[in-house]
Amino acid sequence: MRGFFGPEGTFTHQALLTLGDAPALAFPTVARALDAVRAGDVSASLVPIENSVEGGVSATLDYLARIESPLQIVKEVVIPVSFDLCVRPGTQFSDIKRVISHPHAIAQVRGWLDAQLPSAVVVERGSTAGAAETVANPDSGFDAAVCAKVAGELYGLESLASNISDNDRAATRFVLVTTPGPSPERTGYDKTTLVAYMRQDQPGALLEILQQLASRGVNLCRVESRPTKKTLGDYCFSIDAEGHVSDARMAEALMGLHRVCKQVVFLGSYPRADGKEPKVPVGGQDFDYQEALDWLREVNPEIPRLPYDHSLDGVKVPVNGR
Repeated sequence: MRGFFGPEGTFTHQALLTLGDAPALAFPTVARALDAVRAGDVSASLVPIENSVEGGVSATLDYLARIESPLQIVKEVVIPVSFDLCVRPGTQFSDIKRVISHPHAIAQVRGWLDAQLPSAVVVERGSTAGAAETVANPDSGFDAAVCAKVAGELYGLESLASNISDNDRAATRFVLVTTPGPSPERTGYDKTTLVAYMRQDQPGALLEILQQLASRGVNLCRVESRPTKKTLGDYCFSIDAEGHVSDARMAEALMGLHRVCKQVVFLGSYPRADGKEPKVPVGGQDFDYQEALDWLREVNPEIPRLPYDHSLDGVKVPVNGR
């Protein structure tokens, strides 16, 4: 059974349905959905990780990065996001005094709310579907929810306004998370997610991390800093990069990071949802690495076997620094 950040009617639930109709268990928070995987209560959980408007989802990034309890991403799903203003039947615009929704949803409709409901109090809480459930209760103190139309219908609400997003191209990315194991086979359009911890806070510390990727021709899809929650000013870096751990350039980049970082949390290599092939510079193909190794063997036949030597299927990288 799979888990997901629920309840039913959330965008996470809609994303889960694209993976099939297998039984699924809803969890009220991202943390509980991921902890259920760690505990073995579900085989995998789908959680949001990135939004095109608000960026990374902090709860997911932080819980995935827990070194003592490793997890692994095996798949991603990207869906467009569209919001409605849902109310109890009979509610008019003039009746709306308090609006509720998830913080990321509010951020994506802030302009519309300011223009259409400038006097309404907006409260950020829970999930979009949870907001719809709250508004369905006449005694909740809330008059409207920003949610998906399907969530409003699920709880008997009416859509007072449709497609109210400030950005009609907004999308959210979700990841399917399991316990650590072999990465899905590479497809040629893969993505690798990792967390890099600085060895120490010093000038150029982030540059040193990024150089390990850039010098191997590994392009980044996302990079953002997250507090380690140990001391003020102590940060790690959450990174999505183009390529698979079985690619020679990615394998070398990961080894480079392992050398210069205090800790590297490998969170998995998996197919990109958009099927986009990576930008590989001259000299960055597996063939180029193998040819370079063959040349080096001619110079010095005693060179030891390297991870990308002859068979890239056997590449191994440290998981969570081990």
